[in-house]
Amino acid sequence: MITRLALLGATGDLAGRFLLPALAHLMAAERVPLALQVVGGGQQDWTGQQFRDHVDSRLREHAGRVPDRARQALLAGLRYRQVDLDDPQTVVRVVRAADPTHALPVVVYLALPARTFGGALRGLIAADLPAGSRVAVEKPFGDDLAGAAALNALLARIGSGDAAAGYRVDHILAMPAVRELARLRGAGGALEPVWSAAHIDRIEIVWEETLGLEARAAFYDTTGAVKDVMQNHLLQILVLAAMEPPARETEEDAHDAKLALLQRVREPSAAQLPSRSSRARYTAGSLVDSHLPGGRPVPGYALADGVEPGRGTETHAQLILEIDTPRWAGVPFVLRTGKAMGAPHKGVVLHFRDAVPAATPPGVDVVSPRELWIELDGPGGAVHAPGELSAYQEVLADLLTGGSRTSIGALEAVEAWRIFEPVLRGWSVGAVPLAEYAAGSSGPEPLQAPLFAAARGGQRGHNGPQHH
Repeated sequence: MITRLALLGATGDLAGRFLLPALAHLMAAERVPLALQVVGGGQQDWTGQQFRDHVDSRLREHAGRVPDRARQALLAGLRYRQVDLDDPQTVVRVVRAADPTHALPVVVYLALPARTFGGALRGLIAADLPAGSRVAVEKPFGDDLAGAAALNALLARIGSGDAAAGYRVDHILAMPAVRELARLRGAGGALEPVWSAAHIDRIEIVWEETLGLEARAAFYDTTGAVKDVMQNHLLQILVLAAMEPPARETEEDAHDAKLALLQRVREPSAAQLPSRSSRARYTAGSLVDSHLPGGRPVPGYALADGVEPGRGTETHAQLILEIDTPRWAGVPFVLRTGKAMGAPHKGVVLHFRDAVPAATPPGVDVVSPRELWIELDGPGGAVHAPGELSAYQEVLADLLTGGSRTSIGALEAVEAWRIFEPVLRGWSVGAVPLAEYAAGSSGPEPLQAPLFAAARGGQRGHNGPQHH
């Protein structure tokens, strides 16, 4: 197990809400040693004690149930270095602080805005990481296909051979319910007999949350719903749902099966975008708040601090994709994600051609005679999303122990942009108008699933997706 961690972006939201609390939980469960050494790198001109005070505050807020022994052990192993990502030598200093001998492997986690990945990776190239080191990059991986290819090239230059392994994080792969989905539809799974176009008419993958911006405008306004959730999280769920089960239960075979499926996903044409996609952003409304019976008033997205209204960033997106495989010929896959919704919906909806299976496994709900709902998270909407926190524990454990279960491959990242780049390009020139929906509402009207040319006998089960 690697016992040195360099965390770039250590003073940011991702580190404070998820990564550092996840480390504390791992220490409490004795899944990582209490002697783990963590060096934080951030823009602030802080002393080590100021950083420890900051982390202590975030742990009390987001990991309040962690035993004091684990919390104190994490704090005791913390150090801090100021970083300027335009200066590679400051990145080198963070890595050197993790292991002054430059002999032990280090995990370097880039908890940074995507636009800064290039500078951070160039600094890590200069750092010449010790053999066995790993570099974790958060999503979104690049802004487009060319950007993903460029980041792949930089990751390949960090070390040589086994000197460093690039790790493209998608924590959705570590969420227990997402793993359960793969088990349910896999070989011998409860839903395996009906998992094909012969039985399923349409599949929806939904990730809608009640959270608004929550002081994340600097990140979100340059990202949007597609890059933040759909191009990575929802696409990975689609892949797990649609891919052929790998011949062997190895990480390498799983990555190969995922890539093979991605290569059969058809990117929408410019002419198809108006009917197969939608984008919208929320206006003023009221969001669910357990402390306020009437809800919490929020301004419209365009009026929020830090937002550039003319940028046209979407907070809700829908996209219908088609997969060119015998198993899924003619079946629309509908992806839908949104922020500031009236209720959280995170799951997979299976619309059957006829009746749902007579017997449904635990965790799968019958919502109508032809529909099943597979929940992908616990009760959502809270700042502390238990599924996400536990997922980041698995990401960090995977990283520190040499696994790759929660990483996507280099070619997977490129294929993802092959699918989504035409969508964002079309939206940028107005092919699909930016609609609006009130914060706290059910959001835009669901897209109507088209009758694909490959549909069985020209029949479809329903007219379009429904909210649940």
